[in-house]
Amino acid sequence: MLGVLLVHAGREVTFDQLIGYLWSDDPPRTARSVIQVQISHLRRAFPGMISTTSGGYLADVTPERVDLHRFRRLREEADPKDPEIAFSRLSEALECWRGVPFSGVGSEHLYYSVVSPLLEERWSAVAEWAACALSLGRAAEVVSYLTPIAREEPLRERLHHLFITALWHVGERAAALSAYEEIRSRLAEELGVDPDPDLTALHTQILRADTSELTPPKGINAPFPDRKDVFVVRNDLPRDIPDFAGRRETLEHLVGVGTSKDERAKVCVISGSGGSGKTTLAVRAGHELVSHFPDGQLFIDLYGYTAEKKPLDEGAALGALLRAVGVSSDNLPDSVDERSALWRATLRGKRLLVVLDNAVSYAQVNPILPSAEGTLTLITTRNDLAGLSGTDYISLSMLAEESALELLAKVLGEERVVRERERALRVVRICGGLPLALRVVAGRMLSRPKWSFGHVERRLSEQSRRFRELQVDGQNVEAAIDLSYQSLNQDQRRAFLLLGDMIGNTVDLHGASALLDVEPEEADDLLQGLVGVCLLEEPEGDVYRLHDLIGDFSRYRGWKDLEPGESDKARWRLANQYMVVAQRAADLLGPRAHGNPDQISGSRYTTELLDRSEAESWFDIHQDNVADVIDFFSAGESEEEVWRMADAVWRFYAQSGNMGLLLTSQEKALRASEKQGSQRGRAVTLIGMGIAQCLSGRFDSALALLVEAKDLLADLGDESGMIRALANLGIVYERMGRFRECVECIEGVLDYAVSQGDKQLEAMQRGNLSALYLTQGKSREALEMSERLLAMGSDERLETSRIQAMRVSGEARTALGDFEGAYKALHKAVEMAEGKSMKEIYAQNSLGVAYRAGGRFSEAITEHQTALDLAGKSGNRSGDAEILTDLGITYSAASRHEEALETLEKALVTATEREERYMVARASLALGKLPEPIVTADRARDLLTDALLIFEELGLPEADQAREALKNL
Repeated sequence: MLGVLLVHAGREVTFDQLIGYLWSDDPPRTARSVIQVQISHLRRAFPGMISTTSGGYLADVTPERVDLHRFRRLREEADPKDPEIAFSRLSEALECWRGVPFSGVGSEHLYYSVVSPLLEERWSAVAEWAACALSLGRAAEVVSYLTPIAREEPLRERLHHLFITALWHVGERAAALSAYEEIRSRLAEELGVDPDPDLTALHTQILRADTSELTPPKGINAPFPDRKDVFVVRNDLPRDIPDFAGRRETLEHLVGVGTSKDERAKVCVISGSGGSGKTTLAVRAGHELVSHFPDGQLFIDLYGYTAEKKPLDEGAALGALLRAVGVSSDNLPDSVDERSALWRATLRGKRLLVVLDNAVSYAQVNPILPSAEGTLTLITTRNDLAGLSGTDYISLSMLAEESALELLAKVLGEERVVRERERALRVVRICGGLPLALRVVAGRMLSRPKWSFGHVERRLSEQSRRFRELQVDGQNVEAAIDLSYQSLNQDQRRAFLLLGDMIGNTVDLHGASALLDVEPEEADDLLQGLVGVCLLEEPEGDVYRLHDLIGDFSRYRGWKDLEPGESDKARWRLANQYMVVAQRAADLLGPRAHGNPDQISGSRYTTELLDRSEAESWFDIHQDNVADVIDFFSAGESEEEVWRMADAVWRFYAQSGNMGLLLTSQEKALRASEKQGSQRGRAVTLIGMGIAQCLSGRFDSALALLVEAKDLLADLGDESGMIRALANLGIVYERMGRFRECVECIEGVLDYAVSQGDKQLEAMQRGNLSALYLTQGKSREALEMSERLLAMGSDERLETSRIQAMRVSGEARTALGDFEGAYKALHKAVEMAEGKSMKEIYAQNSLGVAYRAGGRFSEAITEHQTALDLAGKSGNRSGDAEILTDLGITYSAASRHEEALETLEKALVTATEREERYMVARASLALGKLPEPIVTADRARDLLTDALLIFEELGLPEADQAREALKNL
């Protein structure tokens, strides 16, 4: 228990995770109590270290006290540019290892989900150390260290490659050849494969070469992977069901597909009716294949068949999967095509299993399918998904009678089924062989040991009637679900029926408290009771959902059994809870002009959110539910709540790239405000729509919407709202190249921020103004403004603005000829911006411009290309036109004119497509100044004329450069 908490130090470990780690597939009924007792013991031994979270426990301990985290820190400090330091750090890191983690625990789930990934980290570090040691001429140390490891890990080809290389380098040629023969024989006998081509090539070179110097050791040139974007290995598969029954041939087929030697990207579609066990089969196959996919197992529900829920769109699904493997939200591209390309590129070289659950169409899954060799994708669906080529198809029917009896026997015990076999068989027939219905019945009987199959048969027969909404292949499943419902106590029944009316597809503990109108502790007991009888699912800690069939039953029964109006009141309580929490979360994401209105009542069920990360996490879980709340308010004639909810969630939708939900939520809010005649609601919503249009590149539309919003808010006397509109107008004007208007907007917002003492808003505007001064050629003003911003202090809220100020300071110094000062400032900006996507990209590019101005062309080109590489890895290509233009100018300055032409042409196309007029002019000017015959005189004249017209219109100093170039033609 302590070891698991320390592995996840600083992060929550849920009850479900602990149960799986400790008992794999066979936990005792007292599992939770056992865990609580052990936690109590640990707390006495380690006072103040273990905290209780909403879903489990957390170890609050300094990472340096845990050997695993010290190992990771030292490995990160191994700088590939300095092999001596790298060797020292890696040596220290490997000293942290003392055997196999959790040895002797005996939990398969713990081994595959925790231990195996940790061992992979260790062997990767060993390989890095050995490669580094070889590059330093320490082959003898490598031989000594790897000799026992080569015996311990007989199939790790990279380690054996390094071991054989080291033997060769110390003059043990015969031992090297013998070591090769050992691994070749082992691979042939155990796996039926040959060594990889690199290892085979090394063997050939040892046979032919007279000296070791003729072959560089594998990995010396690039011993360290680029770990800026670390690929996350994780197992997201739901818990395996220990009483899996039937489907033997189908399961063997799936496992055979996953273990086949065919290295293509494999896809298998599992189709069948609702409740036929598609997901259960996919999850069971996934667990059996874990060892064959060491780079992770991902699971995502695409909501293709969820009642009153739209299927998950491709962009959102790709976003969730990319975040799961380590891509940050800031680095997610906007378009589906770009996300799909990033997803496939990220998986290149990985052996990964992906389960796409509840898919609805070919169009939904096609962009998500991995293309990397060695991947396996399992898709569950009720449709044929026509159009998927090169795919295995499996269609599931209902369980055969013997398989259904086997399932009951595994849950209830074989003796209980054998004793009443005929009656048990009649229960199976009433349930129609539907796995879902059988599990509900078995779960109910398990909790009622005195119930006989005869008793169950009579109850099912008495309650049986045609259940139109829940027919599966003509089989009636309502009776099976109703049996479980009838066994609930009164409070549980009410909770179950109200959950059927939840807004959205999931509900968390506090949302359920509001829906049920009980305290969270009581709600937790009710929800866990429903989970225990298989009427409710808990996909993650304290987040619940109803299976689509059971949800239909709950709503159908609720119409009859709930008091009149009770469902409506419950939905209003839940909607209000969402409103209150969304307002709090929005406040944590950034400054707001229309947050926390007095007329919105508080809620005793409010989820406590303490910081930005918690707010982002809450929105991430509930973003689709919030969209459904907006629909609920719209349908209920609650226009005020509609626009306030849409205003609360816009920033999260924008930051996460969910432009579909951003636009639709604002459009609904606008219709509601117009219907009500609310000018304030209309104005606030117009700002949100303007932001959405700007982020989508439709600047003219954004401008019109924001101007109208500003005028409306001015008429209303809403000063803070008007300032918000003005700030966003400044962004649009800047993107359109209308810099004079942009400066006016920024200065207006800056004056307001100073008058209100709003340091964060003031810093943002000073940063924007300094950048604009620079664009206008006002280098001294830009330097002065950036220095004033930096002098405002190091408050964490000002960090983003301080990075921008440091970059502008460096650019201004470049323009003023202070190159050493520029290099210093820009190196600092790069350091401050590391890991912050566009901030880092622009700082890197600016450093390239400074090097060019100082005549250091080779270094300048390297910095520009680094900026482009960072943009490619992050998926954020909004700065490509600027970076390409600067790279082209640098090529030209270095007299590399062919490369300059190619790069600047690409920059011009990119800027033109995005309507970035300033960059169009800069690229045209640079192209027009290239010598003949690289660019003909006629084309140069056209390019320079276009550039001059744009610069003159924008009022920028580059117009003089364009005139001078035209004169010189």
